[in-house]
Amino acid sequence: MSTTQAVPQAKNTAMQSELYMSFELGDKSWKLTVSDGQRGPSRYSVRAGDTEAVLDCVRRAKERCRLSPQAAVHSCYEAGRDGWWLHRWLTQQGIDNVVVDAASIEVNRRVRRPKTDRLDGDKLLTMLRRHHTGEHVWSVLREPTPDQEDARRAHRELARLTQERVAHMNRIRSLLVLHNLRPQVVIGGRDWANWWANHRGLVPPMLCNEIERECIRLALVKQQTRVLESARRDELAEGKHPLVAQLARLRAIGPKGAWVLVKEVFGWRRFANRREVAGCLGLTPTPYDSGDSQIEQGIRKAGNRRARTMLVELAWRWLRLQPNSVLTQWFNRRFTGNGKPMRRVSIVALARRLAIALWRYLEHGAIPAGALLRPATPCWARNTF
Repeated sequence: MSTTQAVPQAKNTAMQSELYMSFELGDKSWKLTVSDGQRGPSRYSVRAGDTEAVLDCVRRAKERCRLSPQAAVHSCYEAGRDGWWLHRWLTQQGIDNVVVDAASIEVNRRVRRPKTDRLDGDKLLTMLRRHHTGEHVWSVLREPTPDQEDARRAHRELARLTQERVAHMNRIRSLLVLHNLRPQVVIGGRDWANWWANHRGLVPPMLCNEIERECIRLALVKQQTRVLESARRDELAEGKHPLVAQLARLRAIGPKGAWVLVKEVFGWRRFANRREVAGCLGLTPTPYDSGDSQIEQGIRKAGNRRARTMLVELAWRWLRLQPNSVLTQWFNRRFTGNGKPMRRVSIVALARRLAIALWRYLEHGAIPAGALLRPATPCWARNTF
């Protein structure tokens, strides 16, 4: 069931052949703002996920704007929790849709500015029309295929399980400190059961039960982690992920890091040059140069957070395990003697260059200058996952 809000029509009733529509996606309802560019916008509210109501709103908007049923429809919505299913459905209905990066949308810089679904919908609609006149008003996201989207689930779930495992271990440690118990063994490790059997009598009954429940949850998380890692190891051994195997041949890059970089970035995105690589990862600089002020504000951090974090970790490993590579020699020559704080900041520059080198390695087979490759035996065959 949909509802509409009447808006006075503009005096200019010239026929147009295209309809523009913006979505404001909420948990319970969607707000649709529709116009042909000549009349005032129509606003509709439909239940979240009700695709039939969306089509009905499009039909009614075409009738109001006196457009033919075959008139082209352009739509947009901000990337968020709804993912790509709506985009694919709109495309199947013949609607030209774009998914935009919410952070790239221009906003009023006043300290306090009004924000409502109605204003947001009007803003998106205006920018959509400007977008289709050729203006660069926002960043449009590239759609992954369903298989490419699904391929990112495994390592993201592993990352969440790792966070849960650390949280359970820290919780157990904090509960034990309440009674001055500080285990010198790994909580949940092979020696934990023996340590707990010797010390559980020092803990009150209710707290003891809470700790044991935490241990059960910790064991479940570790068991699920082992299942996922085993499945991923088997897939690599069967040769199902050649790009991951190719990237993992470089020393300092293990199967975990190779998997994240391939599934998040290099496996399905296409780059025209090195600037696009750095921009996708959010590793490009952000200068501030106005008047007499010239400040470097750091990297943009506007790209893929998971891949960016992994690249910084791999950059530190690269310094240690690829000492003779040109990248390592450049970093040491450029930043040695500047102190540890400066090296922690400068590692981002190495991560940016490393990302470009890895892209060229996967795209053109160009091994980074001076880099060493692992032996032919796969690293996952040696249980180093």
